[in-house]
Amino acid sequence: MLETATQPQSAGFAARCSRALLSPRSRLSLLVVILLAAATTMFLFQPQRLLSSGWPPALSGGTAVVLFGVAYGLCTAAFVPRPLLNLAAGALFGTAAGLGASIAGTVLGAGIAFGLGRVLGQEALRPLVKGRWLKAADGQLSRHGFRSMMALRLFPGVPFAAANYCAAVSRMGWTAFLVATGVGSLPNTAAYVVAGSTASSPTSPAFLIAMGFIVVTGAGAAAVAWRKRHRLREGAEQQ
Repeated sequence: MLETATQPQSAGFAARCSRALLSPRSRLSLLVVILLAAATTMFLFQPQRLLSSGWPPALSGGTAVVLFGVAYGLCTAAFVPRPLLNLAAGALFGTAAGLGASIAGTVLGAGIAFGLGRVLGQEALRPLVKGRWLKAADGQLSRHGFRSMMALRLFPGVPFAAANYCAAVSRMGWTAFLVATGVGSLPNTAAYVVAGSTASSPTSPAFLIAMGFIVVTGAGAAAVAWRKRHRLREGAEQQ
């Protein structure tokens, strides 16, 4: 009798522990811990040293490009700025190989962040999507995922990581997210890769065109952001 009474109690305790560990809040806490650990690791590792010290001499050819693409993806998921990695890709591998590695790493890093956000954070964060602007953004991403993500990737003023996790909280599909990320990131990524590959010739047409594209798109993004902020402020004052 004592054994049969003890077994249901043990089973009930195990079930409660399992539910607590798999609850939305627990998974969200795990996501925060993973992101903090990744950001700390990248801060200590300092991948930007690739711009000064170069790629390990023991690695070369296609193997080096593939490994760089994988490292790129992991770094972007850990909040390392993509422009630094794009410049490094161009400086290390040239325009063609560097662009391929950068786009592959961009899609990989975005996929890692999207997956983490979808599995660990979506269920806990969706109830927090309140207010007119948050609901509008969520509806746009959920209903028009590909088009919305294309616009976000083409607009250089939107932080890469922020777009990843906003998309993860929404109901956007995987295919639309990854394809739009790869296509939409191409122009800005190419400009940085070309700038990195031609940095030794700062007066060359390719370098000047790439830098001009970066400056113009950056200024355009700042102007659009300022205009949007001004309109939001006017709307708040009128209310």
